[in-house]
Amino acid sequence: MRHHQDTIKNFTRLQAARPEVLGVAVVGSVARGDERSDSDVDVYVVITDDAYADAERQGRIAFVSHDGVTYAGGYVDVKLCSPGYLAAAVERADDPTRASFLHARVTLDRIGGLAETVEAITELPEEVWRRRVNAYQAQVALYGGYFLPQAYERGDGFLLHHSAVHTAFAAGRTALAHHRRLFRGQKYLNKDIAGLSELPASFRTAWTSVLADASPTTAAALIGEIDSLVGSSLSVDESLSRFITDNELAWLNGTIPPEFW
Repeated sequence: MRHHQDTIKNFTRLQAARPEVLGVAVVGSVARGDERSDSDVDVYVVITDDAYADAERQGRIAFVSHDGVTYAGGYVDVKLCSPGYLAAAVERADDPTRASFLHARVTLDRIGGLAETVEAITELPEEVWRRRVNAYQAQVALYGGYFLPQAYERGDGFLLHHSAVHTAFAAGRTALAHHRRLFRGQKYLNKDIAGLSELPASFRTAWTSVLADASPTTAAALIGEIDSLVGSSLSVDESLSRFITDNELAWLNGTIPPEFW
């Protein structure tokens, strides 16, 4: 919308006057083109590594700005980053960070190749996608096939709800990874699962059922949907070994559990 574009132009011009600013990338709904008239403008402001370190020390790596805003109630939602941040993000950013750069539009680039770097953040190699499918399938198998039935039998309400949420979460991540879609964050998962037109209706039914009525029956149905989607099932030993490696031995291997990928 015109007022968003005017705000972006003004904000970029003001940022260009700051010597520590190396670039600006517009992200979020305005970049995607599905903004509402009252939507804020989401941006990444790229600053020098030294300036970013200072911002971290000051606890100011994200903030709201009204600089250059042209419409009532509007604001610019700013996240700071740096060349070092961007390089690290290409190599090892989690999914929500990668997804936040989807459809990014660079409006200022003093370092050269910023658009290409941003695009690289949103891409994962095929072997990484395959490993993710395997890892999340193992999560579904253990949370839904072991912890949840155990909690149900014991009447352990906390473990039952914990297992149901983690079963559904891992199933959702399996579906996204299977279709090579980045996980945008918990608040988007329901919408993104609904938006996967390739998924059969039975998957969505099983996914919502395990949350609404956590039981060995609903969990087994969701596990079956995952195995059908992926095209194969993991053996008990494969699931257990993958789960332990990814979760219980993350501290030993210096890795991050799949929940935080």
